[in-house]
Amino acid sequence: MRGSTLPRKRELFEQLLALRQTAQHVPLDAGLAAVRASLERELGQTVSIRLAGELLGVSHTAIRRWVCSGDLATVYARSGRQEIPLGTVLDLYETISEAREAGRRHVIEPAMREARQRAGRLKPATLLSDTHSDGGHSGAERRALAYHRVVAKRLRRKDVNDAQQRLLSWREGGRIDARYADEWAQLLAQPMPAIRRALSADTQQMRDLRQNSPFAGMLSDRERAKIIAEV
Repeated sequence: MRGSTLPRKRELFEQLLALRQTAQHVPLDAGLAAVRASLERELGQTVSIRLAGELLGVSHTAIRRWVCSGDLATVYARSGRQEIPLGTVLDLYETISEAREAGRRHVIEPAMREARQRAGRLKPATLLSDTHSDGGHSGAERRALAYHRVVAKRLRRKDVNDAQQRLLSWREGGRIDARYADEWAQLLAQPMPAIRRALSADTQQMRDLRQNSPFAGMLSDRERAKIIAEV
């Protein structure tokens, strides 16, 4: 990575962190959303494994090891390379910053271990005890329902803000039907309890919306794999 490029990317990353923390406990402001969208366009929705290591302050070989073990989610960029979603790197940075502030020497390994334990505790089938596999649901719909019920249980204000930001990006890029974008925007503008109920609802409207979900990527690869395998 060119020496002149890294400082700018680090600056963009730090500005995104500051915006996230500012909006952590309040609904996303339209002005902040526009600024954040501009920063994300310049930095990119995904970052390379090497850049993730630079931003997190760990070796890229360690990042690659966690990717290979399924502890870090990745997506394939247009270049064909595996890259890490920006939101995942932001979340991990906040987690390890808290550990460093607490004076811990090992900061990422505990986060990875906790993620593995969280995936181990996940029981996807129990999330669908009120539905039936022969009740008109496709396998994909049942998996999407289980996924979003996990998301609903863990939902925080910053997760909603991230979803709103992703929705804005999709709109600008023409990557979502306007009708679905409008329905998601209305849903995400509701109070947190109402959003949790909607994400967990087994209705035709939500089955349709979950096919174009701005909460995609919120669960780890291990958790998604477990849902796929067991539902």
